Amino acid sequence: MKDKVILSASHIKKSFRTRDKKSFLAVNDVSLDIYRGETLALVGESGCGKSTLARVIMRMIDADEGSIAFEGNEISKLSERALRPYRREMQMVFQDPASSLDPRMKIRDIIAEPLLAWKVYDSKSRLDERISELLDLVDLREDCLDRYPHQFSGGQRQRIGIARAIALDPKLLICDESVSALDVCVQAQILNLLKSLKQQMGLTCLFISHDLAVVNFIADRICVMKNGQICETEEASLLYKNPKHEYTKYLLASDLHFLPSKNN
Repeated sequence: MKDKVILSASHIKKSFRTRDKKSFLAVNDVSLDIYRGETLALVGESGCGKSTLARVIMRMIDADEGSIAFEGNEISKLSERALRPYRREMQMVFQDPASSLDPRMKIRDIIAEPLLAWKVYDSKSRLDERISELLDLVDLREDCLDRYPHQFSGGQRQRIGIARAIALDPKLLICDESVSALDVCVQAQILNLLKSLKQQMGLTCLFISHDLAVVNFIADRICVMKNGQICETEEASLLYKNPKHEYTKYLLASDLHFLPSKNN
């Protein structure tokens, strides 16, 4: 299976200084592999280090220790210039679509932004064609293009964020609590969209959530994280049937609702 690993994080540690100048170890010796074409869920309660780990993987922040390899290439020590080609291959969908979309920009400009930054197309007609393709992929109508983010619902804004994230055809999509701000019905719609995009585009996904009920619908494998460490990793179907770690059992018992199983 090693030849199918798209991203490997090894022995990652990341600490921060608290207000009283003490050191807080947010991620403590975490290793994980993400296999090409899978959805790996990273699950744990708020504050356990999930989002910090995601930002380390994305090189938004640097680890104190450890290494990150993308498609076999070590990227954790690369300069910003050397890292630039990899940034195109890894994109993120954030938790709050309202704050991740510039309220002063029209939807057309938001979706076009990464395409223009990377100079993907040399003609306006091809750029407009790609924007239309992206809208279609996320089930939005073209009449939304000249409107602003505040004119859309939370679910629609998240679709816009997803369209922007997939504009460059990334190989790895990191979804950081990307449905937690939505109600259950809209959550299911966005999860269905992500599953559809995975199949259509061959995406690999790291899906971060505090809710095992949510990842039941989308994950192939699950890593359970507690206090900065991974305490259990298992195929999703096996983890729900036979959780081994007491913390995993606690999380399962805490879920008061379950979205439909992906097998239903």
